Amino acid sequence: MSTVSSTPILRTTLIWSAIVTGALAVAGSVVGYLVAGESGLWSALVGVLLAALFLGITGISILVANRWFGTDLYVPLFFGIVLGGWLLKFVVFLIVLFVVRDQPWVNSLVFFVAIVAGVLASLAVDVIVVTRMRVPYASDTTLPTTDPDEAPGD
Repeated sequence: MSTVSSTPILRTTLIWSAIVTGALAVAGSVVGYLVAGESGLWSALVGVLLAALFLGITGISILVANRWFGTDLYVPLFFGIVLGGWLLKFVVFLIVLFVVRDQPWVNSLVFFVAIVAGVLASLAVDVIVVTRMRVPYASDTTLPTTDPDEAPGD
């Protein structure tokens, strides 16, 4: 069983996203605390971690689905797993919004800015990783070793 060329890209993206999320969580909590006190600190932390969770689910689901690359069920499993990850994100997003929105410790502005900053940071990591990775344009293919039009012995 061979590997998919997107696997190293996704792994690198997840590792760098985790590092950037950690830095963003520290910076966001400090700025949130300076702007809105303790509620700003917790709002920034929850916002950054929520953005990282949602963006990480897609990469992780694709990595899990890539384990079946080369099998007959790869395509349906891939789309089933990735779609399941998106549905999981949607359900978790709704639950978190309904639970968090009316909490007294949430500063809505800090929470929103933290989510947007987390998404933008993750997108920046994705762009940087994809542009710096060396992946051939025609990946995951095999070329024939002989010309099918030539008869043996010609």
